[in-house]
Amino acid sequence: QVRLVESGGGLVQAGGSLRLSCAASGYTISIMTMGWYRQAPGNQRELVAAITSGGTTNYADSVKGRFTISRDIARNTVYLQMNTLKPEDTAVYYCGAQHPSYQGPFWGQGTQVTVSS
Repeated sequence: QVRLVESGGGLVQAGGSLRLSCAASGYTISIMTMGWYRQAPGNQRELVAAITSGGTTNYADSVKGRFTISRDIARNTVYLQMNTLKPEDTAVYYCGAQHPSYQGPFWGQGTQVTVSS
């Protein structure tokens, strides 16, 4: 099993920045694809950014150029640096981990991000 604990959410004004952290335990993140997802009220959960075991990153079009996903393998932690935040970025942000030997992602408990206009 993989356990994920997110932190770093909060309330920020539009144009501000936040950095989310996702601390993993159980397996090393170096063998997993790690992703940040978000879910706003009434919406489906959507992928925001992901980083593969090989270090390749990809982003949703809505956050390209503003968000950066990174990882610290020694700390077994994945980060999401969010800059130039917009009110439409308001959501619960979840960390997800896809382990090569398990079906379906593991999820963290989520962290609330609220961007005020």
